[in-house]
Amino acid sequence: MKLKSRFTYIYMAWLVNIVSFMGSMYFSNVMMLPPCMLCWYQRICIFPLSILLAVGFLKKDKNITAYALSMAAIGWIISLYHNLLYYKIIPKAITACTSGVSCTDKQIEYLGFITIPLMALTSLTLTLILLFNFYQQGKRNNEN
Repeated sequence: MKLKSRFTYIYMAWLVNIVSFMGSMYFSNVMMLPPCMLCWYQRICIFPLSILLAVGFLKKDKNITAYALSMAAIGWIISLYHNLLYYKIIPKAITACTSGVSCTDKQIEYLGFITIPLMALTSLTLTLILLFNFYQQGKRNNEN
């Protein structure tokens, strides 16, 4: 794969994060749904990724995974924890949400199972997959 087409992975990861960013803003500012504490932590990881991935794509930075992967991984771990808590796999007694909106409240549920925590987990999972593919492709290119 050529260097230029390898950056398609970064572009797609950026698109995923822009959709996440816009969805988050829509839920908060249009639907007036307040985010819980875990949602805030996930946003802390997702929002800067939108900028990092855009800059990485525009500058064709081969080292984008060095700084974007860690942020996506941290967000993914928080999101996984949030989903385990939300779907009652982890008891509520082990919750980080002690004040404000509860992390287990059902604010949205599309098609009977698509929730805000699930959307965040999906977004971060896709981002990690795309970043990993970008990294693997670069590794293959360097081996040849």
